[in-house]
Amino acid sequence: MSSHPAFDVAELAAGVVLAGAVLALWRKDLRALIPILALQGAALSALAAVLAVSDGNLGLGVVAGVVLLAKGGVVPGLLARVVRADPGSRETAPLVNVPASLVAAGALVVLSYLVAGRITALAPDRLTRLVPLGLATVLVGFFVLVTRRKAVSQIVGLLLVDNGIALVAFLLTAGVPLLVELGASFDLLLVVAMLQVLATTIRARFGHVDLDQLRELHD
Repeated sequence: MSSHPAFDVAELAAGVVLAGAVLALWRKDLRALIPILALQGAALSALAAVLAVSDGNLGLGVVAGVVLLAKGGVVPGLLARVVRADPGSRETAPLVNVPASLVAAGALVVLSYLVAGRITALAPDRLTRLVPLGLATVLVGFFVLVTRRKAVSQIVGLLLVDNGIALVAFLLTAGVPLLVELGASFDLLLVVAMLQVLATTIRARFGHVDLDQLRELHD
């Protein structure tokens, strides 16, 4: 990618994806996570579209459309339905509080640059220098998975991990094969759809979907 405007868009898109992951740690209101995920999906779609135009790759252009539809629209929409049906849609008592989580996110970003430095050294390119942003998104997503109590929050962590992996794939390979992206997107749709059914069933029986309280019922 030699065009400066195209690289600027790619850099902005990668930054938006990472910023969205950090914002997911900051916001306790689960309803606020939905537009964050939609924005990440739009950013990934924009990155794929820029790469498609820059390389003249029609298949990658199709991938950009699939990403926008699935990650920017359908998945956040399904998750929004789950959140709207939950009266207690707040992460009130995470295992790690918000200030400590933001400090941990900063440490994970630094770690990502240290780890990915060897990768970018092997293939010194303007796009590969953005790989640490994708790796940091993956690590922050895992952090959300292990420190949040709500089932919806943990699904958001899984989606953050997937978005980070997609970002790294776009940056390192100038896109992923269409069938691979379709498979990953449909897997995410299936996971979120199953979450919606499961959350509806649990809420009808127990009145909430807090995982810690459900563990207490089990004990």
